[in-house]
Amino acid sequence: MNNESKPNSRRKFLLTAGLGTAGAAAVAVAGRQAATAAKGATPAAKTRGYHVSEHILKYYKTTQV
Repeated sequence: MNNESKPNSRRKFLLTAGLGTAGAAAVAVAGRQAATAAKGATPAAKTRGYHVSEHILKYYKTTQV
């Protein structure tokens, strides 16, 4: 077996695996956005993730120097 073909095959495998993963992620995100648009639902940004609340504002006031 040729020693030069081994690194190339590994590089091709890693490149293909990376591209496949990126493609799968893009399809998943596109599918989720399409499903949300089809339902007519509002985004869940108001119920999930970071949002300013009274508790957070109180914390920010305690950290001021």
